[in-house]
Amino acid sequence: RDEEYPVRAAEYFERAGKNQDAIKYLDIALVRNIDDEDLLAHKMQLYLNMNDVPKAAAVVQQMIDSDPRNGKYYKLMGELYDNNNQPEKAASVFEGALKKLPNDPAVQLGLAGHYLRKGDTTRYKSYVKQAITNTGMETELQLELLKAYIQTMPDETTALAEALPLIAKLAEQGPADAQILEYYGEALEGSNLTDSAIVMYKRSLALKPSNFSVWARLLGNYQEKKYADSLIKTSERAIKLFPSQSIPHFYNGIGYLNKGNFPSAIKAINRAIDLQPENDKEVLAQMYSTLADVYYNNKQYPQSDETFEKALGLDPNNATVLNNYAYYLSERNVRLDDAEKMSKKSLDLRPNEVNFLDTYAWIWYKKGDYEKAKTFIMKALTVVKDGSATLWDHLG
Repeated sequence: RDEEYPVRAAEYFERAGKNQDAIKYLDIALVRNIDDEDLLAHKMQLYLNMNDVPKAAAVVQQMIDSDPRNGKYYKLMGELYDNNNQPEKAASVFEGALKKLPNDPAVQLGLAGHYLRKGDTTRYKSYVKQAITNTGMETELQLELLKAYIQTMPDETTALAEALPLIAKLAEQGPADAQILEYYGEALEGSNLTDSAIVMYKRSLALKPSNFSVWARLLGNYQEKKYADSLIKTSERAIKLFPSQSIPHFYNGIGYLNKGNFPSAIKAINRAIDLQPENDKEVLAQMYSTLADVYYNNKQYPQSDETFEKALGLDPNNATVLNNYAYYLSERNVRLDDAEKMSKKSLDLRPNEVNFLDTYAWIWYKKGDYEKAKTFIMKALTVVKDGSATLWDHLG
């Protein structure tokens, strides 16, 4: 009378290693639910446990017969043969499925996996791209498949080159899908197409204004000085929606810093520091470092030094903070020995960073050791062959 009893009995016998007995009980359960997908899949796996591929395939064929328009069953059959060293049979299954269901995403995905196993990367790419942009697939599955495909690329440049046309196609297909537009924005941002990324993030937020991560990304793309007004305006909108989040306050401070309004920048960044969780030391150190920059630009040097010390107390191996603190000290021509030690440490952490080499050279110049200064400026110029106005000026 208990319909669940045969299923539980099958699971018991399977755990005991008695697969044949488990199958008998699954057959009892299937009397009432002859086409139950979960039961049939379990039965298939039991046959595979016994290395009985023909009987496992017969179970999958039962699935196909029950729903011949369901592409995932053909994919299951093809993968069964591929995984058991029968690629010819797998090819036959996929070819037949493609004729019956030429636009089915599951069939396309199965073919992609089949050709990948064969080492045919051209056909693999062709079918996986068809599956990714297939409108019959749910958005989350499309994006998961796209991300998995990108991870197979040998480097970030190739990955972005492959991703952009595909995500553009998805955005074209789903112009009202906030998730796709967000991911498109991320891909554009990764390709340094800032203005286009900003457009996509705005479109995503117009559909889903409650997505804080998109607000944070949008604000991050406004950090250049030319976007100062937009950063202030957008961060103020974000603050109204998320008043207890530190990031919008922090970016608001950066906007005011870029505008040269130092008192407003100090107020906003201090508010961000108050809201930032103390256990997230890396982010907190970045906030203190930026606040120290503001104090320096506002000629509040004791406050700047004190704030840099707080940043290093939280993150003593932050190379950027070490470099910036050292450079500001050298510009003021104070504590040059401390500046030299911090600059040296930043170079130990990131040896070929051009700005760090320039800082180290500038400190030696300030200390009167012009030969050492020249050595490190020349090294910076070898890293950046065309140099920069600052490097040539310091060499001069």
